[in-house]
Amino acid sequence: MSERTPLIVGNWKMNANHLEAIQMVQKLSYRLEAHDYERVEVVVAPPFTSLRSVQIVIEQDRIPIALGAQNAHWAASGAYTGEISPPMLAKLSVRHVILGHSERRQHLGETDEMVNKKARAVIEAGMAALICVGETLEQREAGEAETVVTTQLNAALRGLGPDTPDAVAIAYEPVWAIGTGRTALPDDAGLIASIIRQQLGEHMNSETAAGVRVLYGGSVNPANIKDFMAKTEIDGALVGGASLNPDEFAAIVRYRM
Repeated sequence: MSERTPLIVGNWKMNANHLEAIQMVQKLSYRLEAHDYERVEVVVAPPFTSLRSVQIVIEQDRIPIALGAQNAHWAASGAYTGEISPPMLAKLSVRHVILGHSERRQHLGETDEMVNKKARAVIEAGMAALICVGETLEQREAGEAETVVTTQLNAALRGLGPDTPDAVAIAYEPVWAIGTGRTALPDDAGLIASIIRQQLGEHMNSETAAGVRVLYGGSVNPANIKDFMAKTEIDGALVGGASLNPDEFAAIVRYRM
């Protein structure tokens, strides 16, 4: 298995105006030290309205935090009112784009086909696609978790053949654990992560698949991050609510210390 640098992504969702976002990223940088960034790749994904402000702070203060976006359209430009294209994000030095989050699937009707089109566009624009997959509570209780996850993953990866593992990351986020305070058991999350990696091997060569990072997302906090990261196939976390608190998010980044 290739060496995979842990990836910790803070998804701020629809929170924080641009002034609050500046303060949040500055406070986070004050709480992290150089050796933290050597161990873990840290990403923050603010709302679109704050991307430029956060980019400026990161670049001017030389903060080694990567910028992420919470979504992207599949077209480079056009008559898509209210949408943001991958080239627009790339110009803001965005490196990771979250795609197919369960909240977008549930509330905005995002389909596997749309996620696939977006992933292709994001990768073509030179960024990494962070593709989210996960089952509902009803699907898990019906024993369908593996089927749901593999179906979503296979659809999202259709036709993709990234040359490097850095072009794609996968976040397993059981829908019933998003923002609920409930989490999957680390053993269960590790099992799904291993299944995801097996599926990745069917879409790309084994060496590339071994380098793709698989994250866990769902009520991650400083108290449980270490248990998830202890699982061999889990390479990081997609953090929601806890990422809005710089102290909590820094503690998650520093989970081994």
